Amino acid sequence: MEVINALGRRKAAVARVYVTEGSGKITINKRDLTNYFPSPILQYVVKQPLNTLGVVEKYDIKVNLNGGGFKGQSEALRLAVARALVKINPEDKSALKAEGFMTRDPREVERKKPGQPKARKRFQFSKR
Repeated sequence: MEVINALGRRKAAVARVYVTEGSGKITINKRDLTNYFPSPILQYVVKQPLNTLGVVEKYDIKVNLNGGGFKGQSEALRLAVARALVKINPEDKSALKAEGFMTRDPREVERKKPGQPKARKRFQFSKR
């Protein structure tokens, strides 16, 4: 099997994924998954599409991740892995779509407006 690549984005995070047949090793920016995401919840998020299809030990995944925070990065990676699995076997798409792994989360950070401390927060109003 040749290398299958896919892209996943979430907020400011971008994940480029390269999937090959192997033993289930996930390498992110030349570091192991457990090393890069010490939180078991984030590791679970990354592996969700693989667990749904039951192919955790079937593929080796190499990832280039940049931008965003760890939550956004893990969800970008989840989308990229799901897209790569669909490229490998298009019949899996309905199962992944039902779980919501094929949808790019469109929510982005709202910009800060001038004359305000944050995007929606206002400075305290003083009548006198």
